[in-house]
Amino acid sequence: MTHILAIDTSSAWCSVALSLDNAPPIVRHQKVTAGASQLLLPWVQELLSEASIKLADLDAIAVGIGPGAFTGVRLGVAAVQGLATAARLPVLPVASLDSIASQLVQTPAFVASGAQSFVIAVDARMEEVYWANYRVGANSLPARQGDIHLTAPEGVELTQIDFLAGSAIAEFGDRLLASAPSPFSSARLDSSIGVSALGVLACAQDMWSQGLQQDVHLLEPLYIRNKVALTSAERSQQHGR
Repeated sequence: MTHILAIDTSSAWCSVALSLDNAPPIVRHQKVTAGASQLLLPWVQELLSEASIKLADLDAIAVGIGPGAFTGVRLGVAAVQGLATAARLPVLPVASLDSIASQLVQTPAFVASGAQSFVIAVDARMEEVYWANYRVGANSLPARQGDIHLTAPEGVELTQIDFLAGSAIAEFGDRLLASAPSPFSSARLDSSIGVSALGVLACAQDMWSQGLQQDVHLLEPLYIRNKVALTSAERSQQHGR
């Protein structure tokens, strides 16, 4: 079995997972404020020690590249750049929404729903939402349909969608559901699921099987929003004032 270390610090959680032979992954996952930089590398060492392997024994390192919190994304990418360079390992870059999708399709509620098409919608701050459309493939893994979008909550496209998940549900409520042709039942909504290293690991394992690992020197964050600050005039225009 392939040994992959997965890291994500793109959200309010610091998350690390390590795949092991014929055993569940070892995981550290904790909500933090500004402490991810203090936890990340010690956790990596803890997981390697628990598995009785060295960094160089890994096949690859996976990392959540965003979109997400600017500082958190850069922390995770920089850490993996250092680790992979030191151990001469390839990397597996995973988009945060793809990671969430990989977790969602394994949840009992999603499986019971029989959904085949779904949207992951995440609060992007500044009254906007990161979102993407997915379909369940023949291998029961999610396949993203097109790019990750950044729009107002009302701009999320929910026609012909069987399931909706992500933090934008709790944040925006009816504004997010505006484009749905009919109300979603509670059984087809998951507002609590978020990004974690387990989702990054699930995506990374699929990528590895397809030979999609890459050189660490090609690794960089995924930025959907090009501008993170607005002028007073731009804010007024955005809110119709």
